[in-house]
Amino acid sequence: FSQSAKKALAEEGYDPAFGARPLKRVIQKRILNELAKRIIDGSIQSESVVTVDYKNNAFHFDTKYR
Repeated sequence: FSQSAKKALAEEGYDPAFGARPLKRVIQKRILNELAKRIIDGSIQSESVVTVDYKNNAFHFDTKYR
């Protein structure tokens, strides 16, 4: 995760009333669901290295194959 991705997750996953409790849901929705789709479609394979970045108000996934 890039610093910008961590910052975006922290900002989106924090609620003054609930603290960081919504963070798990944000990670599931914005990161894990997208990774699962990419695993299913074959764009992420065994031993792939995925970097998560955040720019232009969106998460970006860069996959490198070993």
